[in-house]
Formats: sequence, structure tokens, C-alpha cells
Amino acid sequence: MVSIGTPLSEVGTRALLCGSGELGKELTISLKRMGCYVITCDAYANAPAMQVSDKSEVFNMLDKDKLKLIIEKHKPDFVVPEVEAIATEVLLEAENNGYNIIPSAKAVNLTMNRDRIRDRAKNLGLKTADFAYAETEEELILEAKKIGTKVAIKPVMSSSGKGQSYALSEEDLKKAWKFAIDGMRGDRKRVIVEEFIDFEYEITLLTVLEKSGDVTFCDPIGHFQERGDYQYSWQPAKCSKEVISDAQDAARKMVMDLGGSGIFGVEFFVTKSDQVIFSELSPRPHDTGMVTMYTQNYSQFDIHARALLGMPLPQIKLLQSGASHVILAKNNATGDYVIEGVEDALKDNSVDFRLFGKPFLKPYRRMGVVLAENLEKAKIAAAKIIVKSKN
Repeated sequence: MVSIGTPLSEVGTRALLCGSGELGKELTISLKRMGCYVITCDAYANAPAMQVSDKSEVFNMLDKDKLKLIIEKHKPDFVVPEVEAIATEVLLEAENNGYNIIPSAKAVNLTMNRDRIRDRAKNLGLKTADFAYAETEEELILEAKKIGTKVAIKPVMSSSGKGQSYALSEEDLKKAWKFAIDGMRGDRKRVIVEEFIDFEYEITLLTVLEKSGDVTFCDPIGHFQERGDYQYSWQPAKCSKEVISDAQDAARKMVMDLGGSGIFGVEFFVTKSDQVIFSELSPRPHDTGMVTMYTQNYSQFDIHARALLGMPLPQIKLLQSGASHVILAKNNATGDYVIEGVEDALKDNSVDFRLFGKPFLKPYRRMGVVLAENLEKAKIAAAKIIVKSKN
């Protein structure tokens, strides 16, 4: 109930977003459409979601005392993590004190650390690559030799492919160790080294867990990565019925174990023999799922907003096939920038786009996304849009 004298801008369910990137921006828009009051947080000012939220806070979310203070200051109905670099022990404590963490504090705590979520997947009986952990360069070399000739190395705490690489030799492993430590988030100096899977393709299965416990799925999304980061995706991915069934069974096990409510991005490798191998899980909208803004009647952001608010979930329909392609800054980009070529890209009237509004450039930073009816058109349109430094 709204009391007399309550400022109109502060009416509504209060959501605190921990992370204010492009995914948080679209989620904020979806929450605002449902009448929510949204407070956004990030480590830098004027982040994308801050540009469309009611209030914002700038601080390091790995600072336990500051994060606790912000939650107590705003007293949100929902705390909605959008990034991995969060002091998750604060969220566990907040949930015990009655705050609603989305999808659950357990899910956020486990998925922030690759080792914990990978161990959980294995304990649940999911097929994974062979893997081990290392906390020193010497340990990495030792464990890699046990696994095989070619291995993948990733920090246990990172996001968007930061610190990920492959190694074939001891010299590669030494370089990979430094690259992983330089790219890690937080203070856990630990990496996961895993078997290189010779997969045919990768998919993201957007999996929705409702407060009722019902689990539903969007059509599988195919995607391609470079430098460990998503470059383009398409929906629907061409999968056999067996692949879809196996992926859904695995995703259902994972989200039911993690609990709560919301959308999860569950990634799988698919081999030439149609074997489905668990890769990663994000307890939030997924970067590859931006294609749903073009393909579905309700985007992944609309679905996440409804699920976390406990609203009945509408029937999710694939209205048309489509693809998304990132608009990237160059490898040497820094500082202020300009974007050119959007009008040229839109000469194809099947093309749509989103610019994220990030306040500055850095190398390979995602600055926007092109949406189109197929991958070829998305690639052509994205190539016409140039992001470059002003200087």
C-alpha cells in the first residue's frame, strides 16, 4: 500500500541490482515496465543500467562492509546480482536475515566460483570435462599433464572470458597461469584446468525456475566465442531431440538444486556424437540470450523480471528465427569514443540494434549488439558499425 505523501518516483517493489552492465540495463527496463523502483550498483559511475534506473550507487561490490551497508540503506524487496564479482557471503547473510536474493544466495555463491559449481554439477551426476584445480604455476603444470595434451585454463573467479586460454605445452601453461591470474576477479588465486572438449557446437539453454518450482525452457541458443567471450549467437540452434532432452534434464537438475526463482543461462558443449557436456551456469540473464529480444514474444529480461516477482509466467513463443552479433571496441581502444555506421547497417530493414551506452572504451569491450533475422545479416550489419576512440 502506498501512503499519502509518498513520492511517486519511490512507489513500487524495490529491486537492488548488483551490477549495471548491458544485461542489467535491459533487466532494469523490464522491471520498470512492471512498476518497480530500481537501484543499480557498479564499480564505476554512469554504467549502462544506471542510465535508466531510479537511483545508483558506485562502489566495489567485493567490499563486504560497503555491500552490507548499501543493502541496509535501501532495504530492497529483491537483491538481483548481475555480475560475478560480489561478496557472496554478504548475500548469504542477507538471505538468512529475510532478504530475497535472486535467484537464491546459494545459486549466486556457487556460480561465482567455477570450482564450486563444477563440483556441484559432478555431484549431481552431470557429464563434465575432466578437470582439476591449481593454486600455483607448478601445480597447474602437474595437473595439466595428468589430464591430457591440450587443456583449457580459467580463473575460478572471472566473467566474460577474462583470463581464459588454452595450452599445449609447458611454456603455454606458464603463460596461461599469468594470463589467468591477471584476468581473475576477487582474491582467490586459483584456476581450473580442464580437458579440451572437441565439441561440434555450444548451446545456451535458458532455463526458468518459477517460485512454484515449475521449470520451463526457451529454445536452445547456439553461440560462438572468441577470447573466451561471446561474439555471436542464434536461436533456435539446430539440435537433435535427444540433445535437447539431455540438456533439459541436466539443466533441470542444476536449477532445482540451486533453488529460488528466475532465469538461468546453462551452457553445454555438444560433441559430434551428440553427447551433451555441462560447461557453465549463470544464475541470471545470459549475454548469448540477447538474441531473445528479436526472436521471442518475451525476452529473457522480461521472463527474469516476471519470475523474480513471482508473477505467472506467460507462454514463451519463438516468433521468428534470429541472430545477435556484438559490436566491439578495437583491440587498442581507450577513453572517449564515437560510433559510426549505424544508419548504413539499418539499410537492411530486418536489422535492429542496441547500443549499451558505456561511458568509455577499453580493448575488445562490448559496446552494443546487432539483431537480425539470420547470422549472415547480423555479421554484415555489425561489420558496418565502427566504434573508435575520439583521439
